[in-house]
Amino acid sequence: MSQTLQASTLLTVALAPLVGALLAGILGTRLGGDRIGRRVSHSLTILGVLVSFVLSAQTLYSVVQDGARFNETLYTWMEVGGLTMEIGFMVDGLTAMMMCVVTFVSLMVHIYTMGYMAEDEGYNRFFAYISLFTFSMLMLVMSNNLLQLFFGWEAVGLVSYLLIGFWFNKPSAVFANMKAFLVNRVGDFGFILGIGLIAAYTGSLNYTEVFAKATELSQIDFPWLVFGQDTLLVTVICICLFIGAMGKSAQFPLHVWLPDSMEGPTPISALIHAATMVTAGIFMVARMSPLFELSDTALNLILVIGSITALFMGFLGMVQNDIKRVVAYSTLSQLGYMTVALGASAYSVAVFHLMTHAFFKALLFLAAGSVIMGMHHNQDIRWMGGVRKYMPITWITSLLGSLALIGTPLFSGFYSKDSIIEAVAASHLPAAAWAHFAVLAGVFITAFYSFRMYFLVFHGKERFDQNPDAHHDGHGHDEHHAPHESPWVVTVPLVLLAIPSVLIGYFTIDPMLFGDFFQDAISVHASAHPAMTELRHEFHGAMAMAEHALGTWPLWLAVSGVVLSFYMYMVNPALPAAIHRIFMPIHTLLINKYYLDAFNEHVLARGTRALATVLWKGGDQGLIDGWLVNGSWRLVGRLSQFARRLQSGFLYHYALLMILGMFGLITWFVWLKP
Repeated sequence: MSQTLQASTLLTVALAPLVGALLAGILGTRLGGDRIGRRVSHSLTILGVLVSFVLSAQTLYSVVQDGARFNETLYTWMEVGGLTMEIGFMVDGLTAMMMCVVTFVSLMVHIYTMGYMAEDEGYNRFFAYISLFTFSMLMLVMSNNLLQLFFGWEAVGLVSYLLIGFWFNKPSAVFANMKAFLVNRVGDFGFILGIGLIAAYTGSLNYTEVFAKATELSQIDFPWLVFGQDTLLVTVICICLFIGAMGKSAQFPLHVWLPDSMEGPTPISALIHAATMVTAGIFMVARMSPLFELSDTALNLILVIGSITALFMGFLGMVQNDIKRVVAYSTLSQLGYMTVALGASAYSVAVFHLMTHAFFKALLFLAAGSVIMGMHHNQDIRWMGGVRKYMPITWITSLLGSLALIGTPLFSGFYSKDSIIEAVAASHLPAAAWAHFAVLAGVFITAFYSFRMYFLVFHGKERFDQNPDAHHDGHGHDEHHAPHESPWVVTVPLVLLAIPSVLIGYFTIDPMLFGDFFQDAISVHASAHPAMTELRHEFHGAMAMAEHALGTWPLWLAVSGVVLSFYMYMVNPALPAAIHRIFMPIHTLLINKYYLDAFNEHVLARGTRALATVLWKGGDQGLIDGWLVNGSWRLVGRLSQFARRLQSGFLYHYALLMILGMFGLITWFVWLKP
């Protein structure tokens, strides 16, 4: 019999980071002395996240070992028209896993930040922000209703806005955080429409009550005609919800905000754009699987969008020279892989890749930050090389993260990434064939750009002195010093993240994908969507899966990508320049990111402003102000002015009007009336 978790424990998990954020933000700036304030800020926030992580780990242990569950409302905010708005927690395998991932990665980022932001004037503010972000993400994943989910959804968006634009004196950072905020509003518009439809047709926002009425939703026609056919209500709801996921999880074409968000400090790239915020959309779709399983149309759309993101964002990673942007486009591509798994009804595989990716992508982001620190804030991989001998810990952890990313057998990324490829191959949906090609081609592309970055940074000739942006003394000599290894507060999180990046997939694939870990959290109609059933028949253990991979396409595509990158950038470095000249139009297209930014800025933004100007000038000022508001009082004024002239107060005027009136009546009745 399953045990019940304590509400007080779950409240502590969620609120501990919030308390740390509030205290750091208040005490860190008010206590005398910058040194004392900084110590208080990082101590309080790290303690809050540490408490949250320890309790999350205990919760996960209780869920796995004792079958513990929790699904209760803790507070009723208000009731409107029979709709109850509540605050509560729902903890099952999916929630417990997300709690541990969020708090562990956040803890590593907090420790790392002590070294990375040591010289920044906004040290206390940054710690308050990242701790507040952790609280927001925990509220999102722990919620038992759509209202609280939406609160956490918007809260992580707000804090990401603050963190991306953390250096608010930097124009590019201000532009990036505004871009992220506005693009996410587009996705959130669809998301809130989906929530509104659920509330209108089910009368509830509670997950359990909504899922109980899922079958009813699948039998209601929505008054939209698509290709001459009626649309089911559940399809409209799922598409609206997925539009929200497209914004938050940066799916094409709402992906444009994520690369620019690299303008913020590196620690937030690991926290927001690898492990937490961008995975919120993946988590939401997995949580809402009982609805998505009822709409093949929505699942096909998810497959198409995810496969486009996985493949075409990978292409962009091949031409990036900023070390953080290479990792950012890798994140976009891997989010596409997760989305493809969702479309194939392999929700557990998507969440499994979410977990493994959180560790090795946070590792790669933090390792990139370590390189940036060691290279004295140079981020261009063209002017690095040979860093391996100067930064051995950063080198080995980066190598481990890269091997996990490309799906090397026995590494965590292999188990989750190959499972996605196999799941989409087993799907019977019409879009699955294209999606399978996209994720398979993406294996080669991922391996190429990952090891292109790795070789250019850590191997080959040292190119520090060739950097045109480096400072020189008066004699023309480069003042740039040799790289140096980062302090322990930076390297320890790298080592601790490298361990799960290598091992966690091997030990968790069986219970998470083929056991009962997600049994009561994820719903799959196996008869219509048999991908997971076929994967279960083919799985014979983690070691057997690694051995089987030796003769499969994904491994050889990955090896080909690594070998090609080694040849092009280590053996024959003149080849990339030659390819660049031959395929200049394609390279220009990729450098300009398919011109989507230009389209958004010059077509959508200007078109929207032009339409808004027409509505403002013609509609608001012309029609509403000019005719309805001002026109009405002018009409009344003129009528009143005419009426005033009739009511002159002189007796002879009234007598004249009476005579004229009598004359008019006589004329009508005698001569004009038939």
